[in-house]
Amino acid sequence: MEKQRILFIDRDGTLIEEPDDEQIDSFEKLRFVPGVFSNLGYIRKRMGFRFVMVTNQDGLGTPSFPEETFWPVHRLMLQALESEGIVFDDQLIDRHFPEDNSPERKPGTAMLKEYIDNPAYDIAGSYVIGDRESDEQLAKNLGCKAIILGRDGMTWEKAAELLIAGERTAEVRRTTKETDILVRVNLDGSGKTDIDTGLGFFDHMLEQIGKHGMIDLTVHTKGDLWVDEHHTIEDTGIALGECILKALGDKRGIERYGFCLPMDDCLCQVAIDFGGRPWLVWDAEFHREKIGEMPTEMFMHFFKSFSDAARINLNIKAEGENEHHKIEGIFKALARSLKMAVRRDIHHLVLPSTKGTL
Repeated sequence: MEKQRILFIDRDGTLIEEPDDEQIDSFEKLRFVPGVFSNLGYIRKRMGFRFVMVTNQDGLGTPSFPEETFWPVHRLMLQALESEGIVFDDQLIDRHFPEDNSPERKPGTAMLKEYIDNPAYDIAGSYVIGDRESDEQLAKNLGCKAIILGRDGMTWEKAAELLIAGERTAEVRRTTKETDILVRVNLDGSGKTDIDTGLGFFDHMLEQIGKHGMIDLTVHTKGDLWVDEHHTIEDTGIALGECILKALGDKRGIERYGFCLPMDDCLCQVAIDFGGRPWLVWDAEFHREKIGEMPTEMFMHFFKSFSDAARINLNIKAEGENEHHKIEGIFKALARSLKMAVRRDIHHLVLPSTKGTL
């Protein structure tokens, strides 16, 4: 029998906006977090999670926070959510002050013992959804995953995509006698990068992919630079392509196609198709032997290696006078094209192909 997964959902700051005084004790203070109705409702409709509200309400029932100011607003919140199909199977409200150091207060787990101790629940496959470090710590204490709204651009829209369609992360390790490469990607990231290939200009170009594609990207390459730059650049392109292909999974719901952009004197166009068949059209000329430590003859070779490994069509054109601007424009256009093509619609998770495969 399949175990029941749970969403442990915070209240203030997650379902409803939290005021400066941290007490929602009047109807005037009730404001819902943007996106909560459509996305949490869609999660409830599509997924089999048990919904459990877990909230700290400091001093509820004391003179500083009387019961009669809490429950009317709380009930109205529940009624509004229920009108969109969002029903909580359980509500766990802790009333302690922080200085009480109660094990029932988040991130303590004493309130959740019935879920922790019951083998019918899949805690490892469950999530805490919140907006604070205490919510993340609660997830760690429970042994489940965390979704923290507001961190790294996380919204209810992104949370719904993650829960319904899954994470799009991957790691590839490629080791040969010439190179040792680690690549990690998160296609639904915030543009964080950690790049070290031993070639400063190449690092700068790869950073453009992460930053402008909103892809979290790690690339660590140790190559035989004492020979030349060829193996480092080529193998990095292969590993990056393999990693993106792996992160895409079955490609259901993606836009598939994706961009041109100007950069000062240059106009750069990168059209992409994640159609499963590699092909590169390259229409760009460079009149310098190197930019930084990177040979300009390796630019096309990098994109060919990348397109082959990712199994994509790439059509790249660039015109302009400044060689640095030209190649940087190409990498930025690639990033924006990737961002467009890997965008996923969780309301339409079909394969964008008449063939039935990509």
